[in-house]
Amino acid sequence: MEDDAALAREKARLGREFWPKFRRFAARLPFAEDLVAAYFCAFDRSTPRRVQVALIGALAYFVLPFDFIPDMLPLIGFTDDAAVLATAIRLVAVHITPQHRDAARRVLARAAARSPHFPAHA
Repeated sequence: MEDDAALAREKARLGREFWPKFRRFAARLPFAEDLVAAYFCAFDRSTPRRVQVALIGALAYFVLPFDFIPDMLPLIGFTDDAAVLATAIRLVAVHITPQHRDAARRVLARAAARSPHFPAHA
């Protein structure tokens, strides 16, 4: 992802694949707010490129159809996704702003309003 074209391709893929997967699994994700805040930070034009690259890599791991621990496994399926995301967030936490977190909370609140099975994450 060193060149601009590769970053643009990865952003486009994430734009297509992130939200459908998030909707399928959001109710089971204890790290849903961090995941969505990272998404908003990665797509924020004011976020430094190196931060975007780190977050896009972590988010891409979330949307990959194959990963180290299959997401369908109860209890442990998203352990690897959470670890990758937590590492990326620790590296770039200062760039995830209150605005990104507020936007994530709004998304989660809308999802909770639509589904009685969706737990409150905020």
